[in-house]
Amino acid sequence: MINERTVLIPGEVSYSNISQILNSESLKKIIIELIHDAEETNNTLYPFFQLFLKNKQQQEIEEKYDIEQIRQLLLALSINTLDHLDESSYFSFPKLGAYREILALFVEDTFNLWRSKHRFMTKTDSFSHDSKKRIHKQISLVKNNSDLKSLVLSVYRQIMVNISASRVKVLRQLPSGAQAGFIVDKPQFKEDIKIKNADFLYDMSFVWSVVLEPPVIFYTQSNKRRGIFKVVDKPILDKINIDNPDDWIVFPIHVNDKLIFVVVYKEYFALATGLANLFEFANFEILEEVKPDGIYILGIDKSFFENEEDYNGIIYKENDGTYVGLVGNDPSIDYFGYMKKMILTIHNLIVIDEDRLPIHGALAEIKLRDGKSYNVMIIGDSGAGKSETLDALNRIKKQVSEVNILIDDMGSLDILGDGTVVAYGTETGAFVRLDDLQPGYAYSAMDRSIFMNPNEINARVIVPYSNYEDIIKPTKINYFFYANNYEKIDENKPVIEFFDDVEKALDIFSKGARMAKGTTAEKGLTYSYFANPFGAIQRKEKHEKIARSFMETMINSNVKVGVLRTQLGITGYEEDGPLIAAQNLLKFLKGEKNE
Repeated sequence: MINERTVLIPGEVSYSNISQILNSESLKKIIIELIHDAEETNNTLYPFFQLFLKNKQQQEIEEKYDIEQIRQLLLALSINTLDHLDESSYFSFPKLGAYREILALFVEDTFNLWRSKHRFMTKTDSFSHDSKKRIHKQISLVKNNSDLKSLVLSVYRQIMVNISASRVKVLRQLPSGAQAGFIVDKPQFKEDIKIKNADFLYDMSFVWSVVLEPPVIFYTQSNKRRGIFKVVDKPILDKINIDNPDDWIVFPIHVNDKLIFVVVYKEYFALATGLANLFEFANFEILEEVKPDGIYILGIDKSFFENEEDYNGIIYKENDGTYVGLVGNDPSIDYFGYMKKMILTIHNLIVIDEDRLPIHGALAEIKLRDGKSYNVMIIGDSGAGKSETLDALNRIKKQVSEVNILIDDMGSLDILGDGTVVAYGTETGAFVRLDDLQPGYAYSAMDRSIFMNPNEINARVIVPYSNYEDIIKPTKINYFFYANNYEKIDENKPVIEFFDDVEKALDIFSKGARMAKGTTAEKGLTYSYFANPFGAIQRKEKHEKIARSFMETMINSNVKVGVLRTQLGITGYEEDGPLIAAQNLLKFLKGEKNE
């Protein structure tokens, strides 16, 4: 038996009757799942389910047990007390007085199993160009979800009271509706902007609004990303056939000015929900007029791949230049890093095709109290201390006027006509490790955050921090640092060290050394070309030429290029290291001595 963790809830329905809960297919599946678990483990609920055995010769639980009678029992208990059911000759249920505690446990387990599911409400509603009409449609979905939550809680509490009134003394308004809602429609695409050999795309629904019900917490099956996405310069769309389009949704997003269609199988809607806090969703007006720059399909059957290991992530390039990323349906890829990094790799490949430099790094505008401001870019692979150092700057905010995060993880550089080096962002949010944030920071923004596996190592949170208009504007670079997280500072290795020599700078940046922090499958001191395994390494020959051109331009145009030692990878310096780096960076900007 395969237990489904994703529940899709119709968003067109108004929820007001208990029969909508107790006669639902979702409840039936949950009961079957509980019986299956009881049979496997012989747990406390097993004797209770034996009371509803109808044909022990059958193997299928639905045929072996009277599921319908269990549902009718719950329906009766929503109206009558357990004592009344036992005493009445009207009902044909087994006598359950002696099973009162086990019955209460069954109801609790049913409620908890429902709450452990990834719950999504989907509503098909036509996109409107009128913003007032769109808001009305969104409010309608919010109301339906609120009604569902109230109805689920009401049914649960009433049944528990009727089993044993003494059990319900504290009422907790636990999240029990949908965790996220998607309003979808099918855009009216112009024929000349449709992607060749991608007819399956146009049979699917596209998201035009996402509604979140905080706190949004998902428990995924994996907590690390592994390997590098292979790039193959040949078409693949003509071989793809998705014959169950109703199980997929397309999330159209902007990655800076690039339009990418993210096609997601229902079991990975939790990962797709994270997109709402990380990227700008594209308007239908744009979808209907503009051809996408890339397509990402997450959750395609593993049997599709020519080489089995390619299910971990592979990117093809169509003859018209469109990049198509594929990741297979497997528990090992159920991690938001596969969602984010594939999207950004596609973006970076396009950037390299445009002779621009993709950057795996963070950019902040640091405003001092004397009115001066500096744009500081810090590059480095996952766990190098980029975001942590900028977060530390916020902790010493009394010494600065403002710290505005313009890029959190990935961006690109361009050289303007006058030789100025500028940066562009990609994301409107941050996907960061809970352990590397200031204690309590993520929880202070809990109402806006999306948590992934908060109980595990490499627990992550996706927090919105910027708006789309800011990240697409060109930002002049003043400082360009490599984040060194593995060297302890001393008199020979200061926190900040600058380069005047292009070759020395290229050597440090190209090596991409860092102490792995457990965010991927890597361990120990590792090396990643230009700290960017997301497009740079796959196009290394071309990237090297672009990188040299940009490094020469920066050093020759007074952009300060150097190393910032964060010490994040050194045991005992996980918190103090980025703080020391931030303090020294601030001292330098203020004209004081670097320690």
